[in-house]
Amino acid sequence: MERSVNISEEVIRTCDVLRKGGVVLYPTDTIWGIGCDASNAEAVNRIYEIKKRRLSKSLLILLDEPEKLSLYTQHVPLIAWDLLRQTDKPTTFIYPHIKNLPSNLVASDGSIGIRITSNEFCRKVISLLGHPIVSTSANISGEPTPTHFREISEDIKKNMDYIVNPVFGTVENMKASTIIRFTDDYSFEILRD
Repeated sequence: MERSVNISEEVIRTCDVLRKGGVVLYPTDTIWGIGCDASNAEAVNRIYEIKKRRLSKSLLILLDEPEKLSLYTQHVPLIAWDLLRQTDKPTTFIYPHIKNLPSNLVASDGSIGIRITSNEFCRKVISLLGHPIVSTSANISGEPTPTHFREISEDIKKNMDYIVNPVFGTVENMKASTIIRFTDDYSFEILRD
């Protein structure tokens, strides 16, 4: 009989891999993602290599708490706090003027996409790790984005240092997040709905 999977044990195993600079395949509040410790530039480079993604196409990061935004952006636009409270579906916000992250993770204009994840597994990993985690779709750049674990290619899986147990990827109707870019303290534009 198969032993049930304990979320705390899985979080610890995942964090051990991330702390060593590893790359993991894990479920998010949207789709399955490829991730690493967002503070590790070498691990970020590995994700670009695995995905065959151009460095000019920046990645996004996940945080567990809105209060941590000020650790990674020099200024949180005032409207961000209202939008964070009002948004009822996974939304990635593009913040300007990023700090404390490797340059290969930040867009050429100094911005980065940050999502406050609602996924329990991700929140626990980020909290235990003490850093945000990179999140990008589990596919080679240009190929269709898998919406279920079973659709993730073997090319992706074989390059992972760890694959989180699929039992934690139980989001119904998985799809990519909404993307909103802040243009100033009071304005924003929706890039993907």
